Amino acid sequence: MLKATLRSFLAHKGRLLLSALAVILSVAFVAGSLIFSDTVSRTFDRLFASTAADVTVTPRETLDETVPSGQTLTLPASLADRLSQVQGVAAARAEVDVEGLTVADENRESVGPTTGAPTIGTAWNPTARSPVELTSGHAPQGDGQALIDADTADSKNVRIGDRLTVIGQEGSFPVEVVGIVTFTTTNPGAALVFFDTATAQTKLLGDPRGATGISVDAADGVSDTELKRRVADALGSDAGTYELRTADEQAKSDVEQLGGFLDIIKYVMLGFAGVAVLVGVFLIVNTFSMLIAQRTRELGLLRALGADRRQVRRSVLTEALLLGLVGSTLGLAAGIGLAVGLIELMGLMGMNIRANEMVVGWVTPFTAYVVGLGVTFVAAYLPARRAAGVSPMAALADAEIAEIGRPLRLRAVAGSVVGAAGAAALVGCAVSSKTSSAASLLGLGVLLTLVATVIAGPLLVRPVIRVLGGAFPALFGSVGRMSQRNALRNPRRTGATAAALMVGLALVGGMSVASASMTKSFDEQIDKTLGADFVVQNSNFVPFPKEVTERIEGTEGVGLVVRSQFVTIAVRMPDGDRVKTTAAGYEPELDEVAHITYAQGDTAAALAAGNLAMDKDFAEDHGVRVGDTLPVEFQGDRRAELRVGALTDQESAEGFGAQGGIYFGLSTLEKYAPGGQDAAVYVNAASGTGDDDLRAGLEKTLDPYPQVQVRDIADYKDLVHDQIAVLLYLVYALLGLAIIIAVLGVVNTLALSVVERTREIGLLRAIGLARRQLRRMIRLESVVIAVFGAVLGLALGLVWGVCTQQVLALQGMTALAIPWGTMVAVVIGSAVVGVVAALLPALRASRMNVLAAIAHE
Repeated sequence: MLKATLRSFLAHKGRLLLSALAVILSVAFVAGSLIFSDTVSRTFDRLFASTAADVTVTPRETLDETVPSGQTLTLPASLADRLSQVQGVAAARAEVDVEGLTVADENRESVGPTTGAPTIGTAWNPTARSPVELTSGHAPQGDGQALIDADTADSKNVRIGDRLTVIGQEGSFPVEVVGIVTFTTTNPGAALVFFDTATAQTKLLGDPRGATGISVDAADGVSDTELKRRVADALGSDAGTYELRTADEQAKSDVEQLGGFLDIIKYVMLGFAGVAVLVGVFLIVNTFSMLIAQRTRELGLLRALGADRRQVRRSVLTEALLLGLVGSTLGLAAGIGLAVGLIELMGLMGMNIRANEMVVGWVTPFTAYVVGLGVTFVAAYLPARRAAGVSPMAALADAEIAEIGRPLRLRAVAGSVVGAAGAAALVGCAVSSKTSSAASLLGLGVLLTLVATVIAGPLLVRPVIRVLGGAFPALFGSVGRMSQRNALRNPRRTGATAAALMVGLALVGGMSVASASMTKSFDEQIDKTLGADFVVQNSNFVPFPKEVTERIEGTEGVGLVVRSQFVTIAVRMPDGDRVKTTAAGYEPELDEVAHITYAQGDTAAALAAGNLAMDKDFAEDHGVRVGDTLPVEFQGDRRAELRVGALTDQESAEGFGAQGGIYFGLSTLEKYAPGGQDAAVYVNAASGTGDDDLRAGLEKTLDPYPQVQVRDIADYKDLVHDQIAVLLYLVYALLGLAIIIAVLGVVNTLALSVVERTREIGLLRAIGLARRQLRRMIRLESVVIAVFGAVLGLALGLVWGVCTQQVLALQGMTALAIPWGTMVAVVIGSAVVGVVAALLPALRASRMNVLAAIAHE
């Protein structure tokens, strides 16, 4: 049996090749994501471990910022002198590191990274652990000199002697580049600008006696843990206001901050792997089902010669495992190549990781083979069981096509039960009033309805394809009639082939409806809420210095200017919940630039000193009423008791604002969170000034600040559309992968179908069917199968999208939009996919020798 299995596998290796491609893609994405994330993690582990001081002292953050406020926590630089006297300390240095800078060249263009990585200003304190070394020029001396890293200098064409403008939280100032520093370790992608310590303190922090941290080096023989204990003892009662970390703890903290970025890449790639696995299962099931159907006589002969059911089943599963083994091995190799490609892509984005340091841990090949072998084993199990049921009498039969006429009653019952459960879950999602339960029911409903559609797909083949192909006989005559009947002759096969395409299109259909609904909801919110002529914001939403606001106020044609700032807070609610969220502070003229609907109170009460406002639904959920006093925590362990002055009824999307919709007067914010920067400035034109004139004036005024953007309502909508489009592009990429594998499935099905119908094709040719007519027949069959999958997928996706919108409605996104244009385009695209998938099988069929085909056994 083993010899027969190996010979059968080698005899059908061409037919199994396309199935192997699905396994290869699945394994490649899994292996590539693991290798890439392991390599980046190891690289940054080494970077942070090699550059961290033995003990680092920083101000304690009582709240992790959810949005940048522009505040930089500091401690006294003199603390370094105090700690240098501690026994066991070799040296202590005051450090200044400030993120969120903007550095502009003489053409007023930013020289910072465009990938979202920060531009960091820091004091030049070179040590043996510094990640950079001075390779040209000299160290900065005085407030007019700076160093810049070589990668930034090369990418932005900056040279020694160039003049740059540094825009920090304390304002802007000019510097001359007097030296270039080169990374001795991995460049994390950030732009680094170095100043002497005094300049960094005064220009970046606005405090000549301040620092952002103290780096402490241990003397010989003193461990980091012991040094940390001694430093804590020396700080005494002040130790609670600082965060003390050893080198290992600091490195771990830095890696955790980077973890979010790595997780995004990993999960995106694993998403691609999941789609490849899911769609590949349909392909493999279909391939093995067809091969077994075509080998009915062969399997019957094996049974007649003495092979029992278990041996036949084991033979088919062994073929599947051989396929999985080959696919996993090639997929692992492809995954290594994919990881190298990602590393090179990161290099183009400024994160220089060495490909020769790539990490391939034992987990990666183990996972690769588990996925590859597991997918093929699971997919081939049902066909293997079917093969074991072949009777020895089948060896005497003329027909090799099995199960064409087998009843679909079991599928009807199973599909109905699962479908009813899925429909009930989706109905529960639609009527639920809580986001968490609605989202859970949505996930369950999506899973069950997908399974139900796959199970019941063959039941839908005949009624749907009769409609979709109803015009074929009139348009293409007998060729069209035969193509339609070919698609109808084996509903199981047609349903399984279309299912691969259905999965991808259901995903894109659902996400298209959800994204279109989100876009429409945000557009309505912007129209309802924003009343200012223009909004001035940083391009990446990082706050800007006050001098920008002052320049805006001095622009000709400006009438009203309303400032706003954001801050992270934690509120203790009456029901005992501690809610951490982002709150906003506004100036009293808020009503002039925004349209706010209040359930209770008004803007004056909301912005009064010591008051706050919040969303009424949020307030009801936590038992809050107007007049209640709530404990509020601010950064730096500052605490306040704020009175609820107003409740809003905006029906605003949570994604458009923040949890709770909390805001207060700017004077209240500045009292408890001083040092913040303006996140947005709302501007109305003065009487007699047109919008176009005001915009031109603002853009001219803000020309020296490349990070700042002037937006009107249309620009704001475009900004939101672009952000939603990023999610949609990811879905389209997943769809593209699903379509690629689905095309392989259609090609495989048609290719095997041509082999199966070789004698039939020969007879058709013998009675006068031309080559061109034969190719057209196969193409039409492929098109109707692809369109069938598209129709099922889009119908399912439409239901998912509408239910998803119901979940979004609980978050304030109440508008429903269905992108019919996208739906029609997808159906047309599916027809094109069907034509492309049929090219090779149709060409092969048309080249058959007529006599040889008629004589085919």
